[in-house]
Amino acid sequence: MIKKSIFSLALLTISSLGIAQERLYTPKNAHAHNDYEHPIPFLTAYYRNFGSIEADVYERNGKLLVSHDEKDVVPERSLEALYLRPLKKVIQKNGGTAYKNSHDTLQLLIDFKTVGVPTIKALVAILDKYPEISKNPTVMVVVSGDQPAAALWSQYPAYIHFDGKRSLQYTPAQASRIPMYSEDIKAFTNWNGKGIIVKAEKDHIQHWIDSVHTAGKKIRIWGAADNVNTWKTQMNMRADYIGTDKVELLSDFLTNRASLEYKGTTAPHAIYKARYVNNDSMGTVNNVILLIGDGMGLTQIYSGFTGNRGALNLLQMINIGFSKTYSSDSYITDSAAGGTAMATGHKTNNRYIGVDATGMRLPAIPDILAPFGVKSGLISCGDITDATPAAFYGHANDRSEEDAIAKDFLSSPVDIMIGGGAMHFNNHLDQLKEKGYGFSSHFDDIDTIQSKRWLMLTPTAELSMLKGRGEFLTRSLQKTIRTLGNKFFIMAEGAQIDYGGHANNLPYVVTEMMDFDEAIGAAMQFADEDGHTLVIVTADHETGGLSLLDGDISKGQADGNFSSNDHSAVMVPVFAYGPHSLEFRGVYENTEIFEKIIRLLKR
Repeated sequence: MIKKSIFSLALLTISSLGIAQERLYTPKNAHAHNDYEHPIPFLTAYYRNFGSIEADVYERNGKLLVSHDEKDVVPERSLEALYLRPLKKVIQKNGGTAYKNSHDTLQLLIDFKTVGVPTIKALVAILDKYPEISKNPTVMVVVSGDQPAAALWSQYPAYIHFDGKRSLQYTPAQASRIPMYSEDIKAFTNWNGKGIIVKAEKDHIQHWIDSVHTAGKKIRIWGAADNVNTWKTQMNMRADYIGTDKVELLSDFLTNRASLEYKGTTAPHAIYKARYVNNDSMGTVNNVILLIGDGMGLTQIYSGFTGNRGALNLLQMINIGFSKTYSSDSYITDSAAGGTAMATGHKTNNRYIGVDATGMRLPAIPDILAPFGVKSGLISCGDITDATPAAFYGHANDRSEEDAIAKDFLSSPVDIMIGGGAMHFNNHLDQLKEKGYGFSSHFDDIDTIQSKRWLMLTPTAELSMLKGRGEFLTRSLQKTIRTLGNKFFIMAEGAQIDYGGHANNLPYVVTEMMDFDEAIGAAMQFADEDGHTLVIVTADHETGGLSLLDGDISKGQADGNFSSNDHSAVMVPVFAYGPHSLEFRGVYENTEIFEKIIRLLKR
């Protein structure tokens, strides 16, 4: 006999065998607990691609009626009506399989609420009328609850399987009828689903799960709280089926695993060791580098910190404040109003670029500082005519007017622009040349350009890091610093942190944040070498309402959840490094960033 003790032996687990513990969870790992209580039983979970669906049954005169409580049993709600007929119909529609174009197994878990022998007798008699189900290799019927004694299992058709019970012992023949073991979480712990399970209790559960997996069986834990933290905890412990009463929520959670988990696939970048030269001094500021992480909130920063194995250049900065981002006409700003506030010192309406809330044109930082001999450069790893960079040279009542915004550059004193969106400048190339600008659409030219005034508008900028953009942002910043010399203002935008937030794609966010941080390191290094350069790092807003549910800093892995595919209203951090960085502490309006920059560079 297979003794209970086998499942407590210190057998080789999957991890000790050297097999990667990573697994892809999908809705096929979802179990619809008490499925019959949904307004549309079976089909709600089925069309969400659940791999396991549960029905509680009571035997009444050879019929199986579905209900959680005996008092609610009614003749119309039979196993046949709610489950077997709909299942037969979809199998026929799919050409013989439970799921269309798939040989994945659908588990139908039938929980006996009445005495095992008469209940299973009724089940067999009913299933014999449905050979499309009983003889289908893509359907597994599993009996749970008040099962017949294991010694009787051999009397029943081979298509009947049984839910294993941790407290019982089974012969090899009996064990062969068990595809899965189910257990109440309260047999191990009183954990309420918040925080983490006490280590000793978690180790107890994990040891049992690993032992059952070693025996080639699956696991379902029931009785646990029904929330994201519990689902994730079970996934981390490698439970095969995650039970839920929240079919839609769990389906969405499992469907989007690839976009919500970052696996640490990008190698961490080296961190510049900050020297804090003149960091707290109130000396002269000749240069300001404003780095805007579009859509970057605290969680985006921490996801990058996790992805880079617990280190960011940004987090070496010690002078930190918070910026309030609301616009003139909205509690939640867009990039146009957020960028305009920092570029011009004025709150404005969403979608407005370089104009106030009445539509009046506003001078931006480059315009104001040019008479004082301050040169300017604008960089974006997105379109240079998009809202944030556009606010530093353009004027429009709608951010979508990108051709008109590009034309505004003809009257701007900005010396260098690097980014995407070349098509918007095609009609102005001759005029730009007349004004002394060089022009390139090839990023490979970055190190060979000799002109002091130039535009580099290249498709490279529009690529994400996941699609091979490479060191575009850092190299662009370093080249711009070298070209402008002394006394300059540079705005460099990590545009695609925002794109990742809108896409609700955590790997996108993490890799863009890590790339942005490399540029931050280059700026900090220059600030230390120069001694008169102030580096400011902030955001125009946060995007996605990102939260982090789980992670492993040593492996660079993170698991997140987005509450929105748009911007949020939360304050964003402001980090400062170099002389006068102390002035950026505290909480203030985003327009104050403009005021501080102008005050320092006009000296």
